Amino acid sequence: MRVLADPLRMRIVSLLAHETLCTTHLIEETGAGQTNLSNHLRVLREAGLVATEPCGRYTYYRLLPEALETFAGSMAELARTARSHAAADNRRPC
Repeated sequence: MRVLADPLRMRIVSLLAHETLCTTHLIEETGAGQTNLSNHLRVLREAGLVATEPCGRYTYYRLLPEALETFAGSMAELARTARSHAAADNRRPC
């Protein structure tokens, strides 16, 4: 959740959901500086949300939808658990 909580990283993920982009394209689309963008891309790579594809002097980034699906599934499961326990007024005594 922390990885996607940053607005710039969420913007990058949204852009990559539509197409594979190189760093130059991402700088143009986001207005972020090279160093800032590179740091955010590193976080996304380390979290397993994006993959890199070298192409000559450029590096292209693509979104890994499986990682988002896994995250979404985990969040949906937590919501189901919370909903079922809230309905039962499940409270631990102090």
